[in-house]
Amino acid sequence: MLERAHAIFADQGTDISRLMPVFGNAGINTRYSCVPLDWYARTHGWKERSALFAEHAVALLRNAAEACLERADVDPGTVDAIVTVTTSGMSAPSLEARLMAEMPLRRDLHRLPIFGLGCAGGVLGLARAAALARAIPGCKVLFLVVELCGLTFRNTDTSKSNVVAAALFGDGAAAALLSSTGPGNNPSIAAWGEYTWPDSLEVMGWRIEDDGFGVLFSRDIPSIVRAEYRAAVDGFLAGRGLARADLAGAICHPGGAKVIEALEAAFDMPHGAMADARQVLRDYGNMSAATVMFVLDAALRRGLRGRHLMSSLGPGFSAGFALLDAA
Repeated sequence: MLERAHAIFADQGTDISRLMPVFGNAGINTRYSCVPLDWYARTHGWKERSALFAEHAVALLRNAAEACLERADVDPGTVDAIVTVTTSGMSAPSLEARLMAEMPLRRDLHRLPIFGLGCAGGVLGLARAAALARAIPGCKVLFLVVELCGLTFRNTDTSKSNVVAAALFGDGAAAALLSSTGPGNNPSIAAWGEYTWPDSLEVMGWRIEDDGFGVLFSRDIPSIVRAEYRAAVDGFLAGRGLARADLAGAICHPGGAKVIEALEAAFDMPHGAMADARQVLRDYGNMSAATVMFVLDAALRRGLRGRHLMSSLGPGFSAGFALLDAA
């Protein structure tokens, strides 16, 4: 991947050799893409990107939804609501409307498409789904998240932000089923919240360019996490009568290797403690909002027990929190 990236950027007539070490330092062994590698070497416009996004996002969401419902032994026709999260593409009709044409879902579903939360969308979207499940007792809410980060790559952008994004981000999708009357052996979402830092709009997000999304990605993110994340966590927990000492652990969106280290420091954890986050980053890269759901799945497969704080960071610049209780 390093050689391919260097060749693609070199074609733009810019020497970015000094930035290439970011690929080796990312801590990522494998990433997935809905398009072949040759696609990244060519230029693409909004029309092509949007068509590819709709095609592949719906296919991935269908696979994730069917696997989730099969695992829960739930018929698709009994799902009452769908919450869909993405920030890597736009679609109207929205993705869950397109999914209804692919699956035997009810025609009177409650639908909530969410765009713009970035990496924080995994936690904040899950929180919105939990709020909907709580508001309608017995309602089965299917939470879906898909990010096709590769489709946002612009080979004409040789900025440091775009090179770092090219080294970090990959494609992925996830699904979860929520209900206020689910089996008692599943983890419950006890509370949720968020915090947006002032004067931080330029930390992370998109710039809308003629040929697609231009990535906005500050090098200061790990520093912000080290300096200010702990206070945001403590404020969220204090509002629920809790402290970090009351947590059995944390389920965090990894972001990148330096962000994981900053998160471990914020939680007073030893280096390497966030093993699930590191493993997901290593095996899949940063899949934006979908990533924290992969970390949650890894924790559940290990037999998650106790009270855990689920968190992720995204544009705003914001932190999303969800308090999980696992028997």
